[in-house]
Amino acid sequence: MKKLSVLIFGLTLAWAGESHPKLPDFTIQLVDGKTVAVRELWQEGPLLIDFWATWCVPCKKEMRYLNTFHDQYSSQGFRVLTVNQDTPRSLGKVRSYIHSNRYHFLVGLDPNKQISQLLNAVVLPTTLIVNQDGEIIWQHQGFLPGDEQEIERVIQTVLKESQTHDEDTTSNK
Repeated sequence: MKKLSVLIFGLTLAWAGESHPKLPDFTIQLVDGKTVAVRELWQEGPLLIDFWATWCVPCKKEMRYLNTFHDQYSSQGFRVLTVNQDTPRSLGKVRSYIHSNRYHFLVGLDPNKQISQLLNAVVLPTTLIVNQDGEIIWQHQGFLPGDEQEIERVIQTVLKESQTHDEDTTSNK
């Protein structure tokens, strides 16, 4: 319980801070061959970015929760972009894994690890949550059972902030 209190206090301090690092603007090729600018994704609503690989067991455990979060919160503007770190030779394996698990979120490819280096994602999985201002409000490395609850709490908080952001934007028009 003490650990949970410290965690909640830490999360509160993270949101109470005046500024968060800004997500660099980059484009990424998706597994379906399309290219997307990440700015377009976070401007539509909060965005979770997750770095993973097919050989990473904790990544695979986390991904089923990410799919649930995508399905549960996408109607509120929330998006999930997973960034795969496998080599170009493993593209078929990546596609097969995504298809066989019926994942609905966006899957980007970063075989040369340029994007992961840009965002300092050196441990897999690394998960980031970005608000509608393009600020990285939360970052986590690794995945253990129970981490999905923390991720969902952060998603719910950023969605509440996003609704306030949308109301403020609408009232200023």
